[in-house]
Amino acid sequence: MGVRRLHWYNPCMPSRSRVYRTEAVILRRINLGEADRILTAFTPDHGKLRVIAKGVRKPSSRKAGHLEPFTRVQLLLARGRDLDIVTQAESMDIYPSLREDLGRIGRAAYVAELIDRFSVEGEGSRDVYRLVLETYERLTSSVDPSIVMRFFQVKLLLSSGFGPELFRCLKCSKELVPEDQYFSNMDGGVYCAECGRLQRVGLQPISVDALKMLRFYQRSNYAQVSEVAIRGRVQREIDALLESYLHHILERSLNASRFLRRVAGE
Repeated sequence: MGVRRLHWYNPCMPSRSRVYRTEAVILRRINLGEADRILTAFTPDHGKLRVIAKGVRKPSSRKAGHLEPFTRVQLLLARGRDLDIVTQAESMDIYPSLREDLGRIGRAAYVAELIDRFSVEGEGSRDVYRLVLETYERLTSSVDPSIVMRFFQVKLLLSSGFGPELFRCLKCSKELVPEDQYFSNMDGGVYCAECGRLQRVGLQPISVDALKMLRFYQRSNYAQVSEVAIRGRVQREIDALLESYLHHILERSLNASRFLRRVAGE
C-alpha cells in the first residue's frame, strides 16, 4: 500500500499569541486527578509538547476519542502557566488497525517511546514527524513489520545525529573492506578487523553481511529496502545490534521492547 501525501498546518503566529494551532501525534497519556489527562504530543514545528486536556475523562467529553495514543490530530492550544491547554482537538488519522492485535500495539508503542526519548521540547523536525506518520501508515498494511521497524530505527538515528559510521574505521580512518568487523556502541560506528582485534574492549563483532545491509538501509529509501529480503541470521544480528546501540544512547531499555519480546514468547 502506498503512503499518501501528508499535509499539516504550518503555524504562523506572533510569539506572544495566547492561542495557537498545531498538528501532532499523541505519544502517551497520564491521568491527572479525577477527569484530566496530561498528554505527550510530537509536532512538526514545536517538537515534543506536554499539554493538559481538562475534563477529557468525563463521559460527556467530546475530545476524548481524538486524543488516544498513536492518533494524528489537529490541536488548538491555549498557553498556560505550566502546561498548555487543549481547547479543541480533531483527529486526522486514528490508525485503527494499530490496535487490532498485541504485535501492532507493541510496535506502535515502540515508535512512540523512541520518539518521546529522542525528541526535545521546542525543537521540531518535519523529517522525523513525516517518518513517524509514514511508519504508522506502513504498520497498518500487510508488509513485513520487521522491515518497517528496522527502517524507522535507522532513519531516526540518522535524523537525530546518531547515525553510526559504517564506511570508514573509527580508529585508522581507512575505508572498510568487505570482511567481518567490530562495532562500538560507545563510539558509534565500526572498527576495521585489524584495529578491532587490537582494542576489543567494548566492541562486538559485526559480520560483513550485516554491515552491508545496514549501509544499504542508511543510504536507501523505503521502496528500495522493502524489495530486499534479509536472511534470518543476518536479520537477527542487525536487529540485536540496533537494539543494543539504541539502549546505549538512551542509557536504558525500552518498555515497548520488553512487551514485544513477551508477545513473541521470547
